[in-house]
Amino acid sequence: MIAIPLPTPKCDWQTIRFPSTLYLCPILDTLLSKVPSKWHLELRLGLQEALVNAAKHGNKLDPSKEVSVQFSVTQGLYSWVIRDQGDGFKPLCTCPDNPDDLLPEEWSENGRGLCLLYKIFDQVHWNETGTELRLCKFDSREC
Repeated sequence: MIAIPLPTPKCDWQTIRFPSTLYLCPILDTLLSKVPSKWHLELRLGLQEALVNAAKHGNKLDPSKEVSVQFSVTQGLYSWVIRDQGDGFKPLCTCPDNPDDLLPEEWSENGRGLCLLYKIFDQVHWNETGTELRLCKFDSREC
């Protein structure tokens, strides 16, 4: 089991909820508003991948289902918790050396985004059912 350190109770968690959609620009802008600009490009890519997975694969783009994102910044720790209302999946614990090994050949265009998450974020953790994803990025200068 992987332990994900979350900010202390004193931190300020904010939450965004939205119907399953792939129009994510304003949501990503909000989620990155307190993140150092040096990380904007890579974190935008990672968060977009996570949100697309939740809306498209988790909620099947069903507009009656929501994606929720909690996010927080505390002492150099940037955290996001993304939840969907789908059936879940069996998440991988790490990214294989070859991203094509993630899923069967007929799904070869899918799954690479999961590897991106492991490359971009310092910690990646799913709950047991695969409906909640916790992502963390550390700024070593502030820790």
